[in-house]
Amino acid sequence: MQILHHGAVNGVTGSCHELVVNEQTSVLIDCGLFQGEDSKADLSIEFDIACVTALIVTHCHIDHVGRIPYLLAAGFKGPIFTSIASASLLPLVIEDALKVGVTRDPKIIAACLSLLNKRIVAVDYKTWFKLPSKGGETAKARFQRAGHILGSAYVEIDITNKTSSIKNMHRVVFSGDLGAPYTPLLPSPKPPYKADTLVIESTYGDKNHQGRKERTQTLKNVIERAVADNGVVLVPAFSIGRTQELLYELEQLIHSSSKKSKWRDIHVILDSPMAANFTEQYKNFKHLWDSEAKRKVAKGRHPLDFKKLTTVDSHKEHMAIINYLSSRQTPAIILAASGMCTGGRIVNYLERFLSDETTDVLFVGYQGRGTLGREIQKYGPRNGYIFINNTRITINAKVHTISGYSAHADQNGLIKFVTGMHKKPRHIKIVHGDVEAKTALAAKYKEVLSSEVKIEIGKS
Repeated sequence: MQILHHGAVNGVTGSCHELVVNEQTSVLIDCGLFQGEDSKADLSIEFDIACVTALIVTHCHIDHVGRIPYLLAAGFKGPIFTSIASASLLPLVIEDALKVGVTRDPKIIAACLSLLNKRIVAVDYKTWFKLPSKGGETAKARFQRAGHILGSAYVEIDITNKTSSIKNMHRVVFSGDLGAPYTPLLPSPKPPYKADTLVIESTYGDKNHQGRKERTQTLKNVIERAVADNGVVLVPAFSIGRTQELLYELEQLIHSSSKKSKWRDIHVILDSPMAANFTEQYKNFKHLWDSEAKRKVAKGRHPLDFKKLTTVDSHKEHMAIINYLSSRQTPAIILAASGMCTGGRIVNYLERFLSDETTDVLFVGYQGRGTLGREIQKYGPRNGYIFINNTRITINAKVHTISGYSAHADQNGLIKFVTGMHKKPRHIKIVHGDVEAKTALAAKYKEVLSSEVKIEIGKS
């Protein structure tokens, strides 16, 4: 057995890991798109897939699934295993990725989606399923809830040598992306009972987030200051996960405010058809929500569909909203994709409003190196400038970052995921993080774990 990495080792995008079971069988865990500095012009599958018998999808963020059309084009014919909720989201994500980055030809898109749907195998959490394998080893896997976004999972894979007279089983755990504790809507991930080898993400391996109460108060303070001048608050947010968590928090802030409060005048605008579609899926899968969210529903509350929320669908409506906000001084919070400002409708808002002093930009998630979001984070506080569509734009807007709303576990969470296991791994491979994050997490693991544990930073 060995593990090869085809992405998310020199950064945080392009997640794709190959578990080589034996010379005849290997399994892919995720097949994601490269973004920011990691971006590649040629997205074709450059590694040999002759022995790849299956793909396991941990969750539906584009940096974990965006290369699946290229995998299918390369001739992959195996099953695509994923959780039940992710199975409902995956075709939506791939359809959008095809339209944005490949083609708008409906026949090509329909053909790809047809092929994808034939491959998807939906599996419930905590249910073992057999992986197709050849040779002297058998492999089975199961999903456990990761708390990152709807349907997200970490995966346990057991490899057994069926030809050996002695029972020889090795358990490999791939973390996917782990959620932060106490986030809205989804319960926190629980560590597995054991792992022999662990492949773990490290997005925030060098940082710890604010607590839930602190970050909610920070969100409240930032928005109240931001809308005091009747300006707009632009929130770049990933369509799956971050958007729904923010809607949940905003509904709570509006609900708990007094009737004469400024909060009762704020319009919340969700300007993303994709995010709206995913929000519907979140509502369809209420049984996966945490106990707090379920209690609100039982009381007649609608955390993802409240009175002050307006959803924008068509491009015509999108442009009308921008023109409306440009001509009137009215407080509004706009949630739009993409989360790293690499495309999508948020770019149009940034192009129009970044130069306005009454504008605030609120980052609530990780901004990858080489992305427009990272540039705004870097140059905004010093009134610098950026280029959008070849136009130089001075950043007069105020720029804020609340790291506590990351959907990723922080350093403490990544440490607890390992120390909470009854049987600790003998080998840990750290992936999906910048160099500083991976190095810091490796140092922490060495500090809290036995010296016998091999800690390795993954390499391509």
